[in-house]
Amino acid sequence: MNDLTKMGKYLSLILRHKPEIIGIELDDHGWAEVSALIEGINKTGRYIDKEILDKIVETNNKKRYQYNVNQTKIRANQGHSINVDVELQEKSPPNLLYHGTAKKSLENIKKSGIKKMERLYVHLSKDVETAKNVGKRHGLPVVLVIDTKAMVKDGYIFYYSNNGVWLCDDIDYKYVKKVID
Repeated sequence: MNDLTKMGKYLSLILRHKPEIIGIELDDHGWAEVSALIEGINKTGRYIDKEILDKIVETNNKKRYQYNVNQTKIRANQGHSINVDVELQEKSPPNLLYHGTAKKSLENIKKSGIKKMERLYVHLSKDVETAKNVGKRHGLPVVLVIDTKAMVKDGYIFYYSNNGVWLCDDIDYKYVKKVID
């Protein structure tokens, strides 16, 4: 893992879960002051500057981060375990979306559904390949095909994040149309 990737993962920890580890706070919408973020990270013995931060924001393959218009603030687009309002767009999803998980979790999901766990929302992908890559992070992957058309009919609300991830509340297993190994 290269240094930029390591710093990106550390940034994710700070902006999505634990800003207090570097002594900063996020505002109600998940924004951190860029100068405070840089200063806080550097106090931990790591090194980051605005140029490195820009590179992480630009090159992150999941487009996890965004700046405000004048680049004085930064936030994660989604995936938070802390309660922030990242001003997600409510949007009608395509008829099918995909959820990647580990095969070892499948029996539990069949019993309890897809749970948001420590996050604010369940994350869904627009294609099988992306979902499979998500599942690989947790073990041998499986992809669940989700009938979002039926979910919408039953009153579920979906949000679309700036980086292309679909988000919703816990999903009952009855909406899983198919499991792809």
